[in-house]
Formats: sequence, structure tokens, C-alpha cells
Amino acid sequence: IQIHPNDEYAAEHENGSLGKTECWYVLDCEPGATIIVGQRAHDRAEAARMIEDGRWDDMLNVLPIHKGDFFQIDSGTVHAIKTGTLILETQQSSDVTYRLYDYDRPGTDGKLRPLHIEQSLDCIDFDSQAPTDGTVTAPEVDGVTELESNPCYTVDRVRVNGSKTLDQHWPFMCLSVIDGEGTVCGDPVHKGSHLLAPSTVSSIDLEGKMELIVSHL
Repeated sequence: IQIHPNDEYAAEHENGSLGKTECWYVLDCEPGATIIVGQRAHDRAEAARMIEDGRWDDMLNVLPIHKGDFFQIDSGTVHAIKTGTLILETQQSSDVTYRLYDYDRPGTDGKLRPLHIEQSLDCIDFDSQAPTDGTVTAPEVDGVTELESNPCYTVDRVRVNGSKTLDQHWPFMCLSVIDGEGTVCGDPVHKGSHLLAPSTVSSIDLEGKMELIVSHL
């Protein structure tokens, strides 16, 4: 169970690092799978008591998930991916992670991994509203659904049935084929293909019957 700081906290406490905002698109999951996004404590004192007492079931916001769900994980959000879940993650470029709880599991050396309780309590956004599900409600326009757009990244789901051209205005664009097959700029791709389009590519021609997650700054 982990949490990431925001940019201001990371800059002050992690040698000038960025914080981390991320998001998850559920590519697949086992029946009955769940995920953790958010927590229920109202303030730092209540969260500290819950942690001290091991009341994780009371504290953590556990949600059922389904293929195609999407979750935005802002900095300050308690979160964890659980067993039987395959996600595609888009994230801010940072590795600062605070471990709130590790299910008392030993590491490869047989010892418990260190926790970061005080940093986690510093960083939890107690004003954030925990989600109730990951259903995508954004409209699809000409095959494109904007899943998230914030100062760190924009993430779209793109459905292709025939041909489609994407304009490329950014320093780079990431494309992941999550279903089907076809071509990207004439080269064959299939489910599981991942591509990087640099700034020298002004447009991306897509052909076939496929679904992609496309992200850019």
C-alpha cells in the first residue's frame, strides 16, 4: 500500500525530485478482482490511529474492478494494485514512493521491507474524495475518449475501425495497442505492441481494427 508526494513535498524532502501523479487503465483482471484507490480517514490523527491499530479494512477504499476501468491517482492518494490485475500505467517521471503497509511480507533477504509512515501521513490528501468505481463516463468522439488530462499528461483511448490519423504536436507520444491488430504508419502492430512517436513525426496513420491507449505531455 503506497502513496506518492506532490511536487512541493518531494522538492523539499527528496533532494529536489518531482512528486508523482499517475493513472491506471485496467487491461484485464480475474473475476472478483479488487483494487485500492483512496482511504477513509478524515484527518492525520484518525489515519495514525487506524495505522497503529492495524485497521486497514476500515481505512482503505477497496473497489471491484473490471476490464476497461480507469483510475486517476493524484499525488496524495493511497493506492495499491492487487493480485489478478493487469494495468497500463501512465505516470509522471518520478520514482518517489512511500510504503504505508506491506502486508507484513518479508523481502528477498527475509526481513520486512521498511515503511514510511510519517512521510505517508504528511502526504495523504484528506480532502480528496475516494472513487466509487472506475467506469469510464467520458464521451467518445470520433473513436477517441479522453480518459485524463492534467498538467503532467493527457491519456486517450483510441478505437480504430478502418483508418484514422492522429496529429502529433508534442515532444513525444506513447502508443500501446491493447486490443486487435493493424498498422501504425504502415508497420504491423498487434495487441501488446508499444511504440514511441518522437517530435519528428507530425502525424500517425492508423489502419485496422484495434484499440490503443495514447499518451503525451
